[in-house]
Amino acid sequence: MKLRIFGAALILGLATVPAWAHHSFAAEYDSKKPVKLTGAVTKIDWTNPHVYFFVDVEDESGRVTNWAFEMAAPSALKGSGWTRTTMKIGDVITVEGTRAKDGGNHGNARAVTLNSTGKRLGAASSEGR
Repeated sequence: MKLRIFGAALILGLATVPAWAHHSFAAEYDSKKPVKLTGAVTKIDWTNPHVYFFVDVEDESGRVTNWAFEMAAPSALKGSGWTRTTMKIGDVITVEGTRAKDGGNHGNARAVTLNSTGKRLGAASSEGR
């Protein structure tokens, strides 16, 4: 009997691991802190649970800062017209999104515009959900 209870508890515990790893939008991002930045893509991580990309953004003084942005899961992005090759390293893009609560150089991307083509794609992972 103890073995069955242990087994059931183990299965239940393992089933909740993905929930522990996922965060809510409101826990990490401040919807009252919108950002709109333009820069060159330096890295793309097309993985679950969210796609991340990194952009070098130059300010008025010429200082370059690398920003990280979170997008939706790969499957959700594919439904919005994205593929693994939509955005490439070196592409200049404009990102509209929401800044992290901690004020760091990272945020949640709501939309990405490819400056070379003007194509604008939705990217939101959890804002408004």
